[in-house]
Amino acid sequence: MIVIGNAPLPGFGLPLNQIPSNVQTVDSLELQRTQVTDVADYLTQKFTGVNVSESADNPFQLDINYHGFTASPLIGTPEGISVYLDGVRVNESFGDTVNWDLIPESAISTLSLISGSNPVFGLNTLGGALSIQTKSGHQNPGTELEAYGGSFGRRVFRGESGGERGPFDYFVTVNYAYETGWRDISTSEVWQAFGKVGWQTEKTDLDLSYTYADTNLFGNGAIPLSMYDYRRQQSYTPDLTHNLLHFVNLTGTQFLTEHLLLTGNAYYRRLVTDSNNGSNNDNYLNPNYAGPPIDCAASPSDLASLAYCTNDSSEVSALIQRSSGVGLQLTDSQGLWGGKNQAILGADYTDSSNSFVQAFQYGDFAENHLLVYQPAPFNDGTVIDLGGSNRIFGVYLTDTYSPSSLLHFNLAARYNRNTETLDGYSEDTDLADFGNGFNRASTLAGNHSFSRLNPAIGLTVTPSDFLTYYADYNEANRAPTVVELGCSNPLQPCGLPNDFASDPNLKQVVARTVELGLRGNLADQRLQWSADVFRTVNTDDLQFIATSTNAGYFSNVGNTLRRGIDLALGGREGGLRWKLSYSLVDATFESDFAVSAQSNSTADANGNIRVRSGDRIPLIPLHTGKLALDYQVSPNLDIGANVVVASGSYLHGNENNANQAGVTNAAGEYIMGSGWIPSYAVVNLQGTYHIGQHLDVFARCANLFDKQYATAGFLTTNTFNPNGSFRTNPAQWTNENAISPGAPFGIWAGVRLQFD
Repeated sequence: MIVIGNAPLPGFGLPLNQIPSNVQTVDSLELQRTQVTDVADYLTQKFTGVNVSESADNPFQLDINYHGFTASPLIGTPEGISVYLDGVRVNESFGDTVNWDLIPESAISTLSLISGSNPVFGLNTLGGALSIQTKSGHQNPGTELEAYGGSFGRRVFRGESGGERGPFDYFVTVNYAYETGWRDISTSEVWQAFGKVGWQTEKTDLDLSYTYADTNLFGNGAIPLSMYDYRRQQSYTPDLTHNLLHFVNLTGTQFLTEHLLLTGNAYYRRLVTDSNNGSNNDNYLNPNYAGPPIDCAASPSDLASLAYCTNDSSEVSALIQRSSGVGLQLTDSQGLWGGKNQAILGADYTDSSNSFVQAFQYGDFAENHLLVYQPAPFNDGTVIDLGGSNRIFGVYLTDTYSPSSLLHFNLAARYNRNTETLDGYSEDTDLADFGNGFNRASTLAGNHSFSRLNPAIGLTVTPSDFLTYYADYNEANRAPTVVELGCSNPLQPCGLPNDFASDPNLKQVVARTVELGLRGNLADQRLQWSADVFRTVNTDDLQFIATSTNAGYFSNVGNTLRRGIDLALGGREGGLRWKLSYSLVDATFESDFAVSAQSNSTADANGNIRVRSGDRIPLIPLHTGKLALDYQVSPNLDIGANVVVASGSYLHGNENNANQAGVTNAAGEYIMGSGWIPSYAVVNLQGTYHIGQHLDVFARCANLFDKQYATAGFLTTNTFNPNGSFRTNPAQWTNENAISPGAPFGIWAGVRLQFD
C-alpha cells in the first residue's frame, strides 16, 4: 500500500486511494537507477505533465513546469508550485524561487508531486505541491561511495553512510560535482552536504538535520539563432550565480494516544546569493539622451558619458535571505459515526528578512562576451539598497471521512496572512532621464498585507482495492513577493534583479482548480493506469511585463487558464518495467493587456503588442509524452531507456501568438524571428552491471541521437554578428529568436561501492 503525506508535516498519511487528486511518487532507488543530475532532472524525464524550460541553460538551474505552473530558480518567473523539504517550504522568501542546486539528490528518501491547488500546502500551491522527505539511519543503513565522469568535463563524487544504535540513528551524505559544460564559459561547481541525527522510541521520534550547499553556476541563457547556427557552443552574455546555504531543521513526532499524533518543527535557513549578470548596456548610444553632446572618442568624464559610450554592463549583486519558522500539527485517526476518519489541525509561522544590494559596472565586451571593466571613480556605484521582511502565518484543517470502504470524503481549509515591509532606495539608471532624475536616488518603502481563506472539497470512490475514482475542487493563493512589490511601476521599469524603483500595491493571485480522474491496477500489479482531467483559473495573475530586452515590471494581468488531461499506462512483465504517459496542457491568457515586445512584427510605433483572451502562454507545450523502459536482462545487468517528446511553443515576446517572420513592424523594425520553437524528441539510455554484492559499474547516455532542440527563449534584439563580434552600429542590430538550446549527446560512466 502506498501512503501519501497529506499535510506539510509528517503524520499518519493516507492510502493513495483516499487522495482526491493526481499523485506521483518516487523513492531513492528509482532516483539512483535513472542516474539523474538532481530532482528537477528526474521530474523532467519521468513525471507525467512535467516539462522543462532551460532558461538559464545550466543543468542545475532548470525551470520545471507542471500543468503550466512553474518552479524556477530565476527571479521574475511566475512561481506556481510549492516545494517542501521535510516539512519546510523552501520557496525562497525574496521571489518564491526554487533552487534545485540546494537539494542534495543523494539525501532524498521519497518525493511526491501532488496536483491541484491544495490549500493545506500553503502559499504558491497554485498548480501543485512537491513534498520531499530525506533519508535516515533507520531506513538507510550502510555506506555507499560513487564516482563517475565523462562528457562536458563532468565528474561527480558522492558518499553516504547511515546506521543506528539502540534508539539513536544517523545519516550523512556529501556530494561534489564539477563540469566545464558544453558551451563557452559554462562551468558548474557544486558542493552539497546533508546530515541527520535521530532518536526514536515506540512513541517518540526526533530528528535534527543540517543542509549545506556551496555552488558556483555559470548560466549562458538564450542565444540568438543566427549565432547558434554559426557555432552552437557560443555564449551570449554569461551570468554567474554563487549560492551558499546553511539550513537547520528540527522535527519531532509524539504519540499522545494510539490515535493522536503531535508533530512539530523549528528551522533556520540562511542563503547568500552573489551574482554577476552580464548584459547589453541599454544606455549604449541611447537615442533618447538629451544632455550635453558626448564624444565617445574621449575618455569618459562622468557617469553619463561612461554609460552612453560603453556597450556592456554587469549587474553585480548580493542577496541575503534569512528565514526561521515553527510549525505544529495534530493528527487524530479515531473513527467517527461508525466510519474511519482522519482529521489534521495545523499552524505554522515564518519570519523572513531579505537584504539586497546591487552595483552597476560599465565597460565593453571582450571577445568571449565577458565585461572589460573600464576603471573610473564613478563606475561600480551602488544603484539599489533594499531591505525587506515577510511574516507569514497559516492555520489549516483537513479531514478525510470514510463511511464505508466505497466512499471517502475530504474537506480542507487554510487561512494565510502575509505582512511584507520594504525599506531602501534605488537610483535611476536610465540615461533618457538625464537632467530629470538620472543618477538620482528614490526612496523605496512600503507596508503590505495579504490574507485569504482557501477551501477544498474532494471525494474518492473505491469500488475495489484496485480501482479509484476521484473528484476535487480546491483553492490556493500566492501573495506578491518582495521583488515583485519592489518592481511594479510601469513608469519605472527594472531589470532582474535590478533597478527597484517603487512598490505600487499588487493583488494576490488566487487559483481555483477542478479535477476529475481515475486510477487503477490489476491485482498482480502487472498493469497500472490513470487518467486525470484538470482546469485551473488564476485570478489577478502576476506576470513580468518586459519593456525591453533587459527591463520590465511586475503587474497583475487579469485571469489565466490552465486546462488539460494526463494519461498514464504502465506495468511489469518478467524483468520488464514500463510506463507510457501523455499530457495535454492548454495554457492561455483570459484577459486583454498590453505588453512591450519591440521585436514582434505586430508591435506598434511604441513597441507594444496587444495580448487578447485566448492567446497561449509562452513556453508551455500543448502536448508532452514520455516512455520509460527498465529491463533486468539478468540478475547482474539492468538496462533502461526513456524518451521525452514535446510539441512546439511560443517564445516570450510573442505573447499575442501573432508574430510573423520576414515583415516590418509599425516602428520600422525588420523582424527575422518566428517567435516559435519547434517540437522535439530526446532519447536517453542508462544501465548498471552488478559485479558482485558490493560493486556496481554504470553508464548513462543523454540525447542519444544528438538532437538539436530548444526548450525556452524569447524574441529579442541581437547586438552581435553570427560569429559573436559586436555590432557597433545599432542600425545593424537584428530582431530574431533567442533560444536556450538543449545539451548535445553526452555519455558518462562510473562505479559504485556498497558496504553494510
